[in-house]
Amino acid sequence: MPPKSIYFHQTLADISMPASISLANLIPDGNQSIWLRMIVKILDRVLGIHKMNRLYLQHNMASLPKEEFAKRLLDTLQISIDGRAAIQSAAPQTGPLVIASNHPFGGIEGVILCLLLGEIRKDLKVLANQGLKLFPELSDYFIFTNPLSERDPKNAGSLRASLEHVKQGGALLIFPAGRVSYYQSNKNRISEHRWNRIVAKLANIPNAHYLPLFVAGRNSPLFYRLGRVYYRMRMMMLARELLNKNNVTIQIGAGQALTNTSFNTHGSLNEQAALCRVLSYAQDPSWRKIWSPDTYTELKPLAIQTDWQNIQAELSELPEHQLLLKQKAFSVYFGYQFQLQHTVTEIARLREKVFREHNEGSGEPLDTDKFDATYTHLFVVNEEQQQIIGAYRMGQTDVLLKHGDINALYLSRMFSFSKEFVNRTQPCLELGRSFLIPEYQRSFQGLYLLWRGIGAFVCLYPRYRTLYGTVSISKLYDTRSAALIERALVTPTDTVAPRIPFDFNVHPEIVDFADEYELKPHLSALLGCIEKDGKDIPILAKHYMKLGAQFHCLGIDGSFNDTLGLLLSVELPAAPEKLLKLYMGENWQQYRDDSTI
Repeated sequence: MPPKSIYFHQTLADISMPASISLANLIPDGNQSIWLRMIVKILDRVLGIHKMNRLYLQHNMASLPKEEFAKRLLDTLQISIDGRAAIQSAAPQTGPLVIASNHPFGGIEGVILCLLLGEIRKDLKVLANQGLKLFPELSDYFIFTNPLSERDPKNAGSLRASLEHVKQGGALLIFPAGRVSYYQSNKNRISEHRWNRIVAKLANIPNAHYLPLFVAGRNSPLFYRLGRVYYRMRMMMLARELLNKNNVTIQIGAGQALTNTSFNTHGSLNEQAALCRVLSYAQDPSWRKIWSPDTYTELKPLAIQTDWQNIQAELSELPEHQLLLKQKAFSVYFGYQFQLQHTVTEIARLREKVFREHNEGSGEPLDTDKFDATYTHLFVVNEEQQQIIGAYRMGQTDVLLKHGDINALYLSRMFSFSKEFVNRTQPCLELGRSFLIPEYQRSFQGLYLLWRGIGAFVCLYPRYRTLYGTVSISKLYDTRSAALIERALVTPTDTVAPRIPFDFNVHPEIVDFADEYELKPHLSALLGCIEKDGKDIPILAKHYMKLGAQFHCLGIDGSFNDTLGLLLSVELPAAPEKLLKLYMGENWQQYRDDSTI
């Protein structure tokens, strides 16, 4: 046992010598020769680490608890955070969780995210590059890896530890690019490196949730210039870059946490990792657009419900063939306004009521216009409950265009149709103004009955081989979702164009993803990550997709509260056989094979 004086001296030295920030923290003690220590001191000064260390000691940051250290570092640099509430509300507080973020700065974002996520997930671990060993106070957060040497055998242990942590129900933050964002000449912009497929493996862990984050911001122009000269200069500049973030506000965007089933259904691990990457870019705060204000300033009271006896009297007077089908308590009819004044008024009232729930409609007591008088109304009646449950408005184009006036078509207000578009070359049905009352919107029955009616109508009038119309994308969707739906579903042609286009481009990183992989299979994951209430592709759009629809363009309906309309057409005889059987019954084959039209 050493003399007490020596023991006291050693203990005092341990207490009085505070920890410091230095490149020496990255080198094992046994490898620190005199010459290496001298080189480290020089590099500490050249790279700005010496200045960071002075800040570190000045503000008594040594040996603080990790949360307190992170707070003090941000306070010292006077860094404000915009997005704290969004991150903390989006992150599940229990269970396996994988959080992935871009890496724009190379250091400070790690400190920020550790602090924000650590406040709600005490089990947080971070798969981080070894440069963050500079901050020993934060070491308890980290599982270290070496991103500049992807084949480093030491990385295997780090990745195994990360997988095990999530499997055990822990939260893991990862920067899958493995390096700071840099200028990429082929893109002519600053961008992330390809993400390591480990993020897909992690996201695929059973019962795990995946939360994408995006940290907005850039390093200095010098950082990117030097990085273009020699890529390792980026790593060497990170300390200076951390210090020059003084007195800034850093914006962070957070998506909605997705379950692992969003990732393991499509593509390779590389494709899934690329999807994780664009889910992060989809949260870029700069890629946002606010919807235009409503075209009305106040909602007028809805019209009074129509007396059912008046509707029943009109229905009883219809010719027999206009009752398309009966199924238990439900009947499906078609008719015209001159036959059904009361019925069409009630349809217009219900349309307005339903459309208002989706931030659409006119704001008037009834959703009606001059086209109600010239179009065909197909509707479903619940005879027992004495109510109309849903309807379609159908334009018989051969009838409406008899005099060659394209303005007779409602959708000519939204779209400029060339003479080659199908509605001007053959008889078509223009479908629009569809609705189901709320009780039937989440059930198969309502939509099924409407389409059984459409199937019966085209069997009655088999000259109609093509259906076309729009699917509304209401302002309850995020504008980003609308842009993604357009990009994923639309195949532009020169036969039709919107009169008022939706002028909002998809984020360039998502464009690059769509050029390499098909976007459509991943559309639900992208929307699920953006939409706070879990909205997916509109149900009607999904229905048309099953029928084999071609989506032509996206336009704004200036007559319908500036609602977006996704124009599509369906070649009905070419629809899947099982759907033809479902909607046309025993007449499906005769309709499909009719060659006399």
